[in-house]
Formats: sequence, C-alpha cells, structure tokens
Amino acid sequence: MSKIILITGISSGFGKHTAKLLADEGHIVYGTVRKETLTDAKVHQLRMDLTDIESIRKAVAEILEKEGKIDVLINNAGMHSGGPIETSSIENIKLQMDTNFLGMVYMTREVLPIMRKQGGGKIINFSSIGGLMGLPFQAFYSAGKFAIEGFSEALRMEVKQFNIKVILINPGDFHTNNSMNRRNYLATTGTNDPYQEQFVKTLAVIEKDEANGWKPEVLARKIVKIVECKNPRQRYIIASFEQKLAAALKYILPGKLFRLILEDHYKI
Repeated sequence: MSKIILITGISSGFGKHTAKLLADEGHIVYGTVRKETLTDAKVHQLRMDLTDIESIRKAVAEILEKEGKIDVLINNAGMHSGGPIETSSIENIKLQMDTNFLGMVYMTREVLPIMRKQGGGKIINFSSIGGLMGLPFQAFYSAGKFAIEGFSEALRMEVKQFNIKVILINPGDFHTNNSMNRRNYLATTGTNDPYQEQFVKTLAVIEKDEANGWKPEVLARKIVKIVECKNPRQRYIIASFEQKLAAALKYILPGKLFRLILEDHYKI
C-alpha cells in the first residue's frame, strides 16, 4: 500500500537515493532541500532549513494540506564537521548541534500530532556508528548522534500508546559527500594549532574509510524495506562486518581496551 513519506535532506547521498527508490516503489514522497532544485519528477520537493522552525512548520503544513496525513517521517538530513574539541569554533559547534539534533527534534515534534490523530506512523531517525562510540576529532558529530540515540529511546516509549514506531539507523562508512562537506567546517587554525599534526593523521584515516565505504544505494534499499515492514526492529546497524563487530565490542570489552583499539585504528 502506498504511503505518504516525508524525508529530510534529499539533495545528495542517502536522502537522494532513498527518496528515489521509495518513489519508484509507488510511495508518495516529499523531500526537503535547503537550496538545490532537483529534477526527479516523482519526488515532491519542499524548501526547508532544519535551523529554521518556521520553514519546518510550513513544509509539514503543506503536506498535510495536500495529503491529509504523514505515514512515515525519515529524519535523514544533517551535516558532518570535524576538528579538535578545544579549537573548534563555537559557530561550527552550534551549527552542528542545531542541525543534526535540534532540527530533528523540531521536525519530529511537528509531525507527532499528525501521527497521533491518524492512529500511528513510523519515525526513522538517522544516528551513526559514531552515535554508539565517540570518535576522535568528530566529537560534536558523535555528541549529536549520541543525543539522537537517547532522544529516540525515550520517544519510543512515550509514543507506543499511539501506535507510532521509532526506528534508529546506524550507518557505518559510506561513500557520500561527507569528506567534501566536512572540509568546509574544519576547525584547525593551521600550524599553530596544537592538535594539527595528530588531526591530519586521523583525518586521513577517516577520509580513507569513507572513500572505501559502501555506496549509498545499499542503505537506501534497506530503508525501503524498513518503510514497508509491518514490524520493524528498533535498530538497524548498516555497516561492514568490522564496524558491526566494533559496535558489539564496545559493550563487551573493558573500556580501556576498546579505547586502545580505536586509537590504533585512528593512528593516535
């Protein structure tokens, strides 16, 4: 059965491919963009900025006016910054948290009354492997994803009575625009930055992992199955065997030993 789906951030990566596949499956898909104009006629484009509450309200109201309901909300949109905690600019920290966490909160709060009144729905929140473990020089990205984890766990229990399902997605490394986008928000101040040498080493590992990651279509196909699944799981870790193993070891190994494994991987 065709569903009314709202997915944020469809200009590239996961969002772009997921929106297309869902529309190809016959669902009515509304996707948000901040500036870009897309050409896929099957996907209804909405101009929206997660840091602008009024634009969120306007986008949701437009769907409700046209369709009368929203069956699925996919909180996909976000940004990826990088840099040392000490020397990252406050502006970039705030933008990271306002976009990845608070924007997702605002969007969810706007859709919840609709789903309550219609008797149910699905909310799919994008966390990350970085939401299960703190990653060096990605502290604020990890912090935002950790926040999504706690928010989703609490929300799941609160909305159970209204037949609203909350699903967490934890992608590993995928070959998207993350590396390119992150360069716009690097926090180092050049050779005078005390973290510069280590940051360069670790960033090279991060970008190599992303370059060798899976194509976003892999995750998009999984999201389509989750949307169409009657009883989805609470969490889907969509990652390589090594990254799934790391997520499991985080909860098995002593903290110091697990940290040493991460430090070795990131050349610290």
